[in-house]
Formats: sequence, structure tokens, C-alpha cells
Amino acid sequence: MPSSISIVANGAYAGDDLISVIEKDPAKILGEAVNAKYEGQLPLLVKFIDSKQDLSIQVHPNDEMAMREHGKKGKSEMWYIIKADEGARIYAGFKKQITPEEYRQRVADGTIVEVLADHQVKPGDVFYLPAGRVHSIGGGIMLAEVQQTSDLTYRIFDYNRPGLDGKPRELHTDLAAKALDYHVEENYRTEYSKTSDQALQIMDTPHFSVRVIDLTKPMHRDMMRYDSFIIVMCMEGDCKIRVRSTGEEIILNEGNSTLMPAAIADYGILPIRETVRILEALIDNTK
Repeated sequence: MPSSISIVANGAYAGDDLISVIEKDPAKILGEAVNAKYEGQLPLLVKFIDSKQDLSIQVHPNDEMAMREHGKKGKSEMWYIIKADEGARIYAGFKKQITPEEYRQRVADGTIVEVLADHQVKPGDVFYLPAGRVHSIGGGIMLAEVQQTSDLTYRIFDYNRPGLDGKPRELHTDLAAKALDYHVEENYRTEYSKTSDQALQIMDTPHFSVRVIDLTKPMHRDMMRYDSFIIVMCMEGDCKIRVRSTGEEIILNEGNSTLMPAAIADYGILPIRETVRILEALIDNTK
């Protein structure tokens, strides 16, 4: 995304920005199907977020609204909780049904948090945040985020904190009212059973597919059938990534990520420490 361009750290393109590298051969890097569908643009962004304080309450528009209002793609995303202080919480969704009118009133009088579903979190918790779902990260949380490539965020409430200029940060009350999904879910967590030394699919959405791997020994990952780039995030421990077709290796330390081009998405993951936790994000073109 032009507003936050990643820079390649090593290899033949070290020092180049990711957008210009993809432009050199988008079909090989993104995958033939991904390149055709997304017109040469990388459709996913990943982040490590380390929140020291409660972040603003916000919502993202879906593709239809984002295109209508801004001429851009919308944003759905997911969170994987890596670390959490005791008692740390997030907001995701509403805990009671409200109307757009009640929403506006609660934003105005500062009581919007009273109707949000709050969740005490622990490492390994997963939350899907489709466009339209209100959400916020609390303080004391480290997480991995996978999202559609979009910079559209509607800020709903920011605890009346001043921005860098000393004035309250801008709120997007009216746009958020249109974007919000007011439906109440019984459970906002994504439930799954943890395994070791197996790739566990924890999320499969129209926008991205996500797997988590807890490794204690080397693992072969042949991902060529997906016809997609693979973003590999190292959430715990350190490992080597070895490209099987070339034998090239990189070290992926905890808190770092790499993009495996679709043309060479057949690789091994070799733990350096005893335990390594990996997250893989991709576009599943097999469906």
C-alpha cells in the first residue's frame, strides 16, 4: 500500500520497496490467479501490533461501501493474540442490539463502550473482524493482524484523547453508522483445537486463508497448488525458511515476516529454537 510500503531486507532485491518488486513480475510473485483477480496488487497486509494503551474504537467499511464512498477496497481482518497481560481485553462486536440512533447518542455522551462485547484474551485466541464489526485492541496485548489491503478506518470513539496537535482526534460518526453491522453474535471468538507439527487452518474467508503451525521439528510446506503468494509470520521462536527449488535460506526471527512468491511456494521451515509458532496467510485459489 503506497502509504506504508514494505522494504525488502535481503536477497537480490534488498533495499527495494515491495510494490516495485511485485511490478517486475506480478504473476510469479502473486500467483497467476491472484494477479488476474487483483490486477497486480498485493491484496493482503500483515502487521504485528503491540498495544501499550487502549486503542481507538473503530469499524471498517465493506467493499461495496468503500467503493461507493471512496473508490477503494473495504477491509476485513483477523487477529491472533500472541501475548496478553493478565486481564487484557479487546472489544469485538456488540453485546446488545442497538439502533443507529442509539449508536449516535452513545458516541455523543461517551457511553458507547457499555454496549460493546468485551473479551478477556490469552495467547492463541483468534478473532475474525469482518467489515462492519466494531472493534478495539486494549492495552497490554501483542497480536498478529491479517487484513485486506486497505487504509479505510472509521474512528468511532477515542476516549476523548487529544491528538498530536492537542485537539481531539477526528471521529467518523456518520460514516461509521452506515458501515456498522449491529447484529449480535453468540460467540465472537474463532474456536479451534490446537495441534503440534501440523498446519492448522484457523480461518478461511472470502478475502484470505490463515494457518498456524506450532513446530518442534522441520516441516515441508508445498503450497504451490494454491497459486498464491504466502506471507509467513514468525510469532514465537526463530526459524530458517529454505526454498526447495534453489536451496536458498533466510533466517526468520520472532516478530518478523516474509513473503514467499507463488512461483517458489515450496519450502521447508526449520526451527532454530525448540519451539516455533508460524502464521501463514494466503489467497486460496483451490476453491
